[in-house]
Amino acid sequence: MRILLLEDDQILSETLQLFLEQEGYKVDIALTMEEAEELSFKNKYNLYLLDINLPQGNGLELLKNLRHAQDLTPTIFITALDDLHSLSQAFNLGAIDYIKKPFKPQELLIRLQAKFKKETITHGNIVYEPQAQLIRKDGDIIDLGPIAYKVFVKLIESRGKVIPKEELCECLDHPSDTALRVTINKIKQRLGIEIKNIRGRGYLIEKI
Repeated sequence: MRILLLEDDQILSETLQLFLEQEGYKVDIALTMEEAEELSFKNKYNLYLLDINLPQGNGLELLKNLRHAQDLTPTIFITALDDLHSLSQAFNLGAIDYIKKPFKPQELLIRLQAKFKKETITHGNIVYEPQAQLIRKDGDIIDLGPIAYKVFVKLIESRGKVIPKEELCECLDHPSDTALRVTINKIKQRLGIEIKNIRGRGYLIEKI
């Protein structure tokens, strides 16, 4: 599991990096928003750990920019604030948790293990990791894009069940039968899986 840690306190960031890497995680450190943005574009992460308060800008602003760029990576905020407005913003942007300074590294580890304990879904050579929001084919990460990803999740989490096309169309920016067919075909081509069109009802991925 690869983590991007944005924390301007170098001693704290290096302490967390050493501790988490001893626990089997891979941690990249950014001390500024600019460094974090650059790393997020260069690499694929399973989790962002973002400090809210920074000398220039803040983690909330960074996550907002990432979400606008369709980056849906799970995020936990690190904060010394008791500001409920900031925490509300964090969760509205899609944060999955926050941890308040000062904290022990073991507390962070407990939160990570709790958040990412959900089992993966395996379908042939496809592995879907719900908490990390990752899709792997033969071990390689496949990026479907945010819209196709949402459609895929609905189908894979309900394998063996027909999902009505109306429900799948809710995932689209501009819902239509044509747009849904294009999205389904994209998923089939990128992942090499069979998605059946049940005429008049919807689509399904059969259990194997």
